[in-house]
Amino acid sequence: MSEEFSNAQRARVLTQALPYIRQYNGKIVVVKYGGNAMINEQLKQQVMEDIVLLSLVGVKVVLVHGGGPEISELMTRLGKKPQFVDGLRVTDRETMDIVQMVLAGKVNKTLVSLLEAKGGRAMGLSGMDGGLIQARMKDPQLGYVGTISAVNIQPVLDLLEKGYIPVISTVGCDSEGNTYNINGDTAAACIAGALKAERLILMTDIAGVLLDKDRPETLISRLTISQATELFKQNVISGGMIPKVDCCIDAIYRGVESVIIMDGRVPHSILMEILTDEGAGTMVIKGEEDV
Repeated sequence: MSEEFSNAQRARVLTQALPYIRQYNGKIVVVKYGGNAMINEQLKQQVMEDIVLLSLVGVKVVLVHGGGPEISELMTRLGKKPQFVDGLRVTDRETMDIVQMVLAGKVNKTLVSLLEAKGGRAMGLSGMDGGLIQARMKDPQLGYVGTISAVNIQPVLDLLEKGYIPVISTVGCDSEGNTYNINGDTAAACIAGALKAERLILMTDIAGVLLDKDRPETLISRLTISQATELFKQNVISGGMIPKVDCCIDAIYRGVESVIIMDGRVPHSILMEILTDEGAGTMVIKGEEDV
């Protein structure tokens, strides 16, 4: 009896997902992957399964990833102490070599391999490939930390057209061949904007935007740009959430329909957001009052 009930439940879930599958079929969804979901092996497996499933039902998924903990770990092993200023990694030439090695090498190829193992077709890119992320130095005091000057989105479009899941590491370069460490959320917003994506998903280690940061039940499920601006003034959006919400607003002004800040620690949160009416996290959108 329980097995029959279980099968009936599965059928009901699939039926409920159908309108969302129709809605997103052929649409582009960009996922910025990082935080605990990237460190926890079980969550990592689930995220890869979610992405492959979406790809198989016709959603064009682009995966943009960071790898901060892995970079810090290798730096420490090599006897180099990680340093940060306002949340940005101070990146001298030696550190930039480590960043490139970890992001464009180990992390990127591991994620490609996992997606392939789950039944997907994936191809790894760094921001240096095909001039995808063109950058310049953000602040000489930070070293080779880059700010994005241009995006050449054609390599990503080519991979999507061929049915691949592009997996992008956030390393950029300039016309002189210098490489730069790029903030993952910023890169994801620029890439999603260039793709005119239906949705950008920023995976974090908190539930979303909270009215009270110590009370998860105060989650704001829907936020317009004007409302976000007001919450900035009231200091409700503060600390590490400021750059994330700024990235959401930037992505929307670049042409993304909506941006989700979600808790990547929740199993299958991507599927909950895309294929159910339950949703997950905070959705940032352009309101009627936003120009």
